[in-house]
Amino acid sequence: MAASTRRVEAHPASPETVAAVFHAVSVSDAMAVLVVEPVAGVLRVSWTNEKAVALLGYAAEDLRALPVEQLLPSLAGGELRLLLRRERAVRMALPVRSASGALLDCAVSAVPAPAGRRWTVRFTSSASETERTLRATADAHERRFSTLTERSPVPTLLSEQGLRLAHVNDACCALVGRQAEELLGTGWLDVVHPDDLDAVVETAAAVLGAGGEAEDGEVTARLVRADGTGRSTVVRFSHLFTPGVGAGFVATIEDITERLAFEARLAHQANHDPLTGLPNRTLLAAHVAERFHPGEGRLACIFLDLDNFKVVNDSLGHAAGDRLLVELARRLRVTVRPGDLVARFGGDEFVVVCQDVGEDAAVALAERIRTALRQPVALGGVELHPAASVGVTVQTSEHTAPEELIRDCDTAMYQAKALGKGRITVLDSQARAGARDKLRLVADLREAIERREVTLVYQPIFSTAEGTAVAVEALARWQHPVRGAIPPSTFVPLAEESGLVGGLGLLVLDETCRQVAAWDAELGDAAPARANVNVSALQLDANLHGSVAQALQRHGLHPSRLSIEITESALVKDPAAARAVLLDLRDLGVQVSIDDFGTGYSSLAYLRHLPVDCLKVDRSFVAELAEGHAEIASAVIALAGSLGLCTVAEGVETLEQAELLAGLGATHLQGFCLAEPLTGAAAATWFADQATDWLDDHVDRYLWP
Repeated sequence: MAASTRRVEAHPASPETVAAVFHAVSVSDAMAVLVVEPVAGVLRVSWTNEKAVALLGYAAEDLRALPVEQLLPSLAGGELRLLLRRERAVRMALPVRSASGALLDCAVSAVPAPAGRRWTVRFTSSASETERTLRATADAHERRFSTLTERSPVPTLLSEQGLRLAHVNDACCALVGRQAEELLGTGWLDVVHPDDLDAVVETAAAVLGAGGEAEDGEVTARLVRADGTGRSTVVRFSHLFTPGVGAGFVATIEDITERLAFEARLAHQANHDPLTGLPNRTLLAAHVAERFHPGEGRLACIFLDLDNFKVVNDSLGHAAGDRLLVELARRLRVTVRPGDLVARFGGDEFVVVCQDVGEDAAVALAERIRTALRQPVALGGVELHPAASVGVTVQTSEHTAPEELIRDCDTAMYQAKALGKGRITVLDSQARAGARDKLRLVADLREAIERREVTLVYQPIFSTAEGTAVAVEALARWQHPVRGAIPPSTFVPLAEESGLVGGLGLLVLDETCRQVAAWDAELGDAAPARANVNVSALQLDANLHGSVAQALQRHGLHPSRLSIEITESALVKDPAAARAVLLDLRDLGVQVSIDDFGTGYSSLAYLRHLPVDCLKVDRSFVAELAEGHAEIASAVIALAGSLGLCTVAEGVETLEQAELLAGLGATHLQGFCLAEPLTGAAAATWFADQATDWLDDHVDRYLWP
């Protein structure tokens, strides 16, 4: 069908034929012909035949000197462009001014030359009133069509019968870079890309044959411009029926070339790293998922993490670090095999994915990569020899999902880094089992926090001056439904590593405030005066003040009922930022304690400026008392006293330790020999029974003279 609609190109005329046609036009007494072209910016007659001279009454020389506007007074100014189009031949009924000044009613047609810089204009005198009426009607239709379609920016085609076009507008001519005469008839099909031609013809034929049903059709097609370039378009056909003529169509063309290019750029940006141009984590996951087949062990991942990259950023600047990453990405591309994927996983981490390789081949490739990366690179006048810790994982029957392969590869890299950096490590089954067990535990911890299954116990804190328990420390406990009790030394670091510490901290803070309010309602003045809550270093930010204030307000507690314990190591990481957070807490009215003091190597000079109320003597220093080493505990207690701070000696395990610490000047004691951690209900009973009686029976002779 497509072949039958092709336009047959005419053979080019010979010079003799052209000369014969030109001679016939020159001497014709039936057709007045002028050639119009711009001269010094003015459209003038550059050639005329004998009939034009006779019809208009001008001498040939005078006619050739006239501006065209003088001959066509009704098209003065910009309206002359309606007749002289570069894209199409135009026919109008117009008055033409003769040499005598009389206006002659003529049918005027203008045909543009291929280059679009000259026009052949023909004049035919209207012979009768009927002819003039018909021509005026045709001209009116032409003008309406020009108004509605030809000036429209939307490329438009009009077929009055079948696939043969009757009209095309200027926007369509501009889109394909061709004149209207080349597109009329079936010539428009020549600009459709050969691979899309059948789809276009089938869509148009379906619209033509639809009648009153399903009159619209749409097809995506590439159009080939005259200069050979292509444009991607959507062609939309609508059925058109002309009485006495038959079925045709109106088609509009939407140029979607730029939109497709923009969408392609967006897709590339969404799946590629903007710095190195490598596929990003999203594309990496899709690539592995597409090639992963459970039970087939021919897919391998190589995970690389640059060693000491932070040193480059800190010493040479981030711009130098970016240049290093770009160079290493280039080296990775040229080192891997054709078909291997190189992706930037994030930061200074890269992943290589290989197909159809075993463990030995994957390790050999990792060795080549490590060697290529270690080649020197000059940055900022410094020669660097980059190194990387590399983890290798080859798919096994134990891998049931593609993400497990990447995760195991990551685990292998961390093993390599832990062994001393610059190494290649293949993940073994024991490490894989440990990593998966850790992931399961993280999932269980997340669920336990959401369900508030992490509970609290409260250990009393005693005043050596009053001889009573005056406060408690809230301690988190997790009873796993299968594994039993999970110690805080396991699940708290796990929460920090997995991003769950924020939720865990809010749970502990809220539950502690709730419990203190419940004790107040039940015990009145016998309730503990204050509760201490531990805060992770990851919680030490601008949000802490708001979280504490909201918890106090929610449960109706005065800020003095709460003490926030922060480890010394958390303060050392960023002293200035920590001081700002502590000042906010102090302004709120909450007490601040430094936990594990003496283990974080903080500056004593800086300690003097911290808004803290209490130092907690680390249990390791208390334990040294049993060996006769009281120097550090004594120094911490003395330092606190000189700064006007109270002290809590924690981890008191024997009455001898309690006696010695009280003698050294410790203001508060906490430990198993004095009271074990209690549930909220048990603590209420314990405080109601008055711990003073218990102390009188057991430790009175040690704590108070």
